[in-house]
Amino acid sequence: MLLGRERAENPRFIALRSHYGYDSFFCIPGIEGAHEKGGVEGEVGRFRRRHLVPVPDFATLAELNAFMAAADAADDGRRITGRTETVGAAAAREAPELRALPVEGPFDPAQTLSCRVDARSRICVRQSYYSVPARYAGRRVQVRLGASTVTAVADGAVVAVHTRSLHKLTEDLVLDHYLEVLCRKPGALAGATALAAARKSGVFTKAHQRYWDAARTQLGDGPGTRALIGVLLLHRTLPAADIAVWMAAAIEMSRFDADLVAVEARRVRQAATAAAVPTVMVPAHAAAATAGFHRPVPVLAAYDELASAGVRA
Repeated sequence: MLLGRERAENPRFIALRSHYGYDSFFCIPGIEGAHEKGGVEGEVGRFRRRHLVPVPDFATLAELNAFMAAADAADDGRRITGRTETVGAAAAREAPELRALPVEGPFDPAQTLSCRVDARSRICVRQSYYSVPARYAGRRVQVRLGASTVTAVADGAVVAVHTRSLHKLTEDLVLDHYLEVLCRKPGALAGATALAAARKSGVFTKAHQRYWDAARTQLGDGPGTRALIGVLLLHRTLPAADIAVWMAAAIEMSRFDADLVAVEARRVRQAATAAAVPTVMVPAHAAAATAGFHRPVPVLAAYDELASAGVRA
């Protein structure tokens, strides 16, 4: 039984304070220890009244964190009653006296788990399901569970990253993880849960749908769907904007070949990259120093004459 200031610390918390080199000191619980942290509680109330009334609404945890960081920065200019120095100035003055951060970088608070990939190419983490590439079905992968992300690692490489679900029994499926399977079973794409999720997130666009419809009209359901899957596989290596341009061009030409889209998209990307290379200005003295090394481009106009005269090079 733990009494007074004794606590059973979580192993991750012990690792955290060991990483940053500080000790923990706990207040007495209940009314007896209420006076020990009155200043902290007062600051929490002040911040809540100033920045969180009315209660703001955010779509993601990242938006909330950005709001809190901006609100904290805005408080740097305030002054505590009876003091002439601002809070921000006092913090800057005290900063050099603080212990330096660890040279090995920030502490990673993620919890490491081992999960088996099921037959649907999913891992179950805290009663929520997340997809990984289909080739890992039946295998165990390492999972790093963070506050906002779920990262799957296999063979030392990251194979999937998902936003952590806030609800149980949800599914977060990525269409790209199933493309190799769908290429063998193209009929399953139309009703795939991963396709519905891709449409909702905007990954599968109207341009993809137009390409798919046109390809099925010309080639048939199976070959047309395979042509679409071939284009979807290109997103792993090529920018989506370039692929979208050439999907539209392929529809106009009625040529539904993923290789054609890949070649033309790469050509557009290479042309854009070449155009973005800055022109190098050579100083006058450098140009003069190398002037004697310039030679005219060789020509082969006399080669035919030599060949007709029987002269062998």
